[in-house]
Amino acid sequence: MTYILNIETATTNCSVSLSKDGETLVLKEDSSPDYSHAETLHLYIQDVVEQAELKLRDLNAIAVSKGPGSYTGLRIGVSAAKGLCFSLGIPLISVSTLKSLACQVHVEEGFIVPMLDARRMEVYASVFDFKHEEVREIRAEILNESSYSEFLTQQKVYFVGNGVEKTQRLIKHPNAIFIEGKLPSAQEMSPLAYEKHKKNDIEDVAYFDPYYLKDFIALKPKS
Repeated sequence: MTYILNIETATTNCSVSLSKDGETLVLKEDSSPDYSHAETLHLYIQDVVEQAELKLRDLNAIAVSKGPGSYTGLRIGVSAAKGLCFSLGIPLISVSTLKSLACQVHVEEGFIVPMLDARRMEVYASVFDFKHEEVREIRAEILNESSYSEFLTQQKVYFVGNGVEKTQRLIKHPNAIFIEGKLPSAQEMSPLAYEKHKKNDIEDVAYFDPYYLKDFIALKPKS
């Protein structure tokens, strides 16, 4: 039996799950708009372990959402995951934030575009086929009316994530389907982390950093 603790903090959703052989046993998350990760993450970790009637020493690995996403959120999640791996002597697994988001969409044809809101009209996005295989790499891109036209002209395209709201104001193609109200969750991390664990696809705990995609820019507070 393989028990993996999954941590997702790339957006406002502070999400933690505990899985057994790739199936989620316990999920705890809060997607309120205020970032509360620093205050709640360790409490959620403790809660899911206790609800699964396990101890931290029973875990076989820690999986963390690697980004892209919120700079601060990713730092909090990765720091917590590293600390647990160091203290427990177990491997660290990284899971693509956008792939786990894409896995929330279950269709029999077409493309899936998981997208996270960035500044202004920009999103972090990639493109997957209906089998959740990546067909276009992750990019930070500025949206316009012709974005994703090469996919929209072929088949239906399912847009998912908190970048959907700004996207649907621009893209009016009949093949565009917008799935609102979705954020990356530790729920979808469970099978992805388990598959990587079976392949021993792990990270160097000492040197692993989140995938920010762009450099952090500190904004001045409004006066």
